[in-house]
Amino acid sequence: MAVRPGLWPALLGIVLAAWLRGSGAQQSATVANPVPGANPDLLPHFLVEPEDVYIVKNKPVLLVCKAVPATQIFFKCNGEWVRQVDHVIERSTDGSSGLPTMEVRINVSRQQVEKVFGLEEYWCQCVAWSSSGTTKSQKAYIRIAYLRKNFEQEPLAKEVSLEQGIVLPCRPPEGIPPAEVEWLRNEDLVDPSLDPNVYITREHSLVVRQARLADTANYTCVAKNIVARRRSASAAVIVYVDGSWSPWSKWSACGLDCTHWRSRECSDPAPRNGGEECQGTDLDTRNCTSDLCVHTASGPEDVALYVGLIAVAVCLVLLLLVLILVYCRKKEGLDSDVADSSILTSGFQPVSIKPSKADNPHLLTIQPDLSTTTTTYQGSLCPRQDGPSPKFQLTNGHLLSPLGGGRHTLHHSSPTSEAEEFVSRLSTQNYFRSLPRGTSNMTYGTFNFLGGRLMIPNTDVGAEASQPTGGHPAQEIGISLLIPPDAIPRGKIYEIYLTLHKPEDVRLPLAGCQTLLSPIVSCGPPGVLLTRPVILAMDHCGEPSPDSWSLRLKKQSCEGSWEDVLHLGEEAPSHLYYCQLEASACYVFTEQLGRFALVGEALSVAAAKRLKLLLFAPVACTSLEYNIRVYCLHDTHDALKEVVQLEKQLGGQLIQEPRVLHFKDSYHNLRLSIHDVPSSLWKSKLLVSYQEIPFYHIWNGTQRYLHCTFTLERVSPSTSDLACKLWVWQVEGDGQSFSINFNITKDTRFAELLALESEAGVPALVGPSAFKIPFLIRQKIISSLDPPCRRGADWRTLAQKLHLDSHLSFFASKPSPTAMILNLWEARHFPNGNLSQLAAAVAGLGQPDAGLFTVSEAEC
Repeated sequence: MAVRPGLWPALLGIVLAAWLRGSGAQQSATVANPVPGANPDLLPHFLVEPEDVYIVKNKPVLLVCKAVPATQIFFKCNGEWVRQVDHVIERSTDGSSGLPTMEVRINVSRQQVEKVFGLEEYWCQCVAWSSSGTTKSQKAYIRIAYLRKNFEQEPLAKEVSLEQGIVLPCRPPEGIPPAEVEWLRNEDLVDPSLDPNVYITREHSLVVRQARLADTANYTCVAKNIVARRRSASAAVIVYVDGSWSPWSKWSACGLDCTHWRSRECSDPAPRNGGEECQGTDLDTRNCTSDLCVHTASGPEDVALYVGLIAVAVCLVLLLLVLILVYCRKKEGLDSDVADSSILTSGFQPVSIKPSKADNPHLLTIQPDLSTTTTTYQGSLCPRQDGPSPKFQLTNGHLLSPLGGGRHTLHHSSPTSEAEEFVSRLSTQNYFRSLPRGTSNMTYGTFNFLGGRLMIPNTDVGAEASQPTGGHPAQEIGISLLIPPDAIPRGKIYEIYLTLHKPEDVRLPLAGCQTLLSPIVSCGPPGVLLTRPVILAMDHCGEPSPDSWSLRLKKQSCEGSWEDVLHLGEEAPSHLYYCQLEASACYVFTEQLGRFALVGEALSVAAAKRLKLLLFAPVACTSLEYNIRVYCLHDTHDALKEVVQLEKQLGGQLIQEPRVLHFKDSYHNLRLSIHDVPSSLWKSKLLVSYQEIPFYHIWNGTQRYLHCTFTLERVSPSTSDLACKLWVWQVEGDGQSFSINFNITKDTRFAELLALESEAGVPALVGPSAFKIPFLIRQKIISSLDPPCRRGADWRTLAQKLHLDSHLSFFASKPSPTAMILNLWEARHFPNGNLSQLAAAVAGLGQPDAGLFTVSEAEC
């Protein structure tokens, strides 16, 4: 039956109203609603129905419907009709039946789905009309695809015995669609179909039925879906073998001493991978009976034996007496060169002053009598300098009055003759030394109310290799602890230490995407009473940006757990901790000593860490092979120091200037490759086009000595010139290129670039020698700038001139804001700070027409 064209809108309206009045909930299957009396064969049926789809990132998804016969098709999403203008319609005629066919497409955006996200699932279906009724398609669910960063459970390191079962659990991050899981063994895919000893459970755990030595490896759980690919932290599995004894050997022949023996070896099997050694002895002896054992004690052989034993005993006794006499004489000489200990009980104990004897490089620490307290001190208040005495110039304005010439002394009470004697001996003799204690990563000092400074030796190595551009010299940051004056209560004497820890020695749990940005540093002892904040200086490898990083200062509690004690950018002025963050260093104000670390969590893929790239090669090449080691380190001085010391032991030398690479939180690995090797002289033994360091090995910040080795082979022993290029880059990220061109037998132009300083430096400075600002000048500045000034010429203006005005609330919360500013200046600018610039900043606060006066540091 033909329908006139003018009746189609009315008929469509009737059919649509009848469909809308239809009862029943929405169904996911195709549903037909025929018009009463109509031909059911002419109901629309779908050739293409919309299917479930995922939105990846911000890309819209396309839904398609196609039906025959169909005069109209509309989409309905979450119970609401999609606007007609949002439909793309194509009409055609079915070739076999001649019936009208329609295909309709719509786009669904992420914003549309997010409007109802969390309330219900977003769905769409299409409705097709014909003259016989309507048909609804199945529902298609549109979901936003994602994959969280954090694994719900990561595999843990294990040590198992041979043939023991291994279970490595892995619960992948939450995601839509659910993540698929695969396992890597030393970066190679684990395929259970090729290894019947291994299988993966439905819960994604990796199971090794019977551990073999070949199963010793690093295992990584990898989760992936259409959005991303995540890697868990690697779990080191060590399959160890306990040693077992071999059978006993046969008894030996009976010896002259009437004994014979037998032996066995711990080799069946031998212990491997840390397995236990065999218990018991490997040699068994016992008496035997034999004709050979018939001896007489009066024989000439026995007499000679006894005479020889007596002679040896007499020689040993004489040697022992000689050693005792030598020791006593040396001890007497040492005692005569040490200051009377009673002197130390009347004042503070200096720990490190420049040595006066080149042949005595060690420092001597004399423990003070802590039961005796004192408040008496008299002596020079300026640090002594070896070179010409610089001038500290200040304007003689309303802020500061002239101090006069000559020597300045500070008396906290009436000095006793004993204290005068101590100060006199301190100012004229430099024999106080500190005995080496611990390692080069630890330093000690004994301090009182005058304060001082501790520094980890050689943690400012390589500062010259990273000078910034722009004309401002880089400060040698390193790791140090500044103890300001009056931080230690008067009458107290503390022995304070500063320690740099290796990451593998300290368990620092990192949650989610957190990464270690600084060294792990301890200062202590914990629990000592401080009346002013000390300043702990550490370098870091983060590229600080409030939009890219969330930075936290972590401190280890007495129970061993790590706590977030400071969220940088959200510091409270009255808090026990405060931090001044700079491009490559942070300065932590703390009134509680302990173990600290700076940890960052990336807020976006723009977050980056600085990596220092170093190329080392052998100083001497005696074979045809030549190895180039490329280290990829966090750009901190402690990491640099360790590699330089390691290469010194390996006999390596630096062959290129270090470079910095910005490594982003993009989950992409670091790749290294070598190019343009002259084939007529050299041959690269690298079998692949590039080497790769996994992203997480670099990002977690706890693995040391990350490097790749490129092995080249000379065609001839006479070949000594090497020219090639070496590339280091992060996939879809930053990269660096090294052009190598040198003679491997005599080129040493980079050898001294990272040379470590002598370990006989001065790791501890006590009293005025630890500060650039003379003590009396410091006190004058504090007393002048602490009181508020109507004209603004107070500590606030000084903070602005020194670009520290972002910390005004913190300074204001302390009894002396000016002292906090000067302490921070001391921490940032020692030992190369420019006193003239500070003097100009202070002088700028005074009267413009005032005169100048000068205080000589040598005359102070």
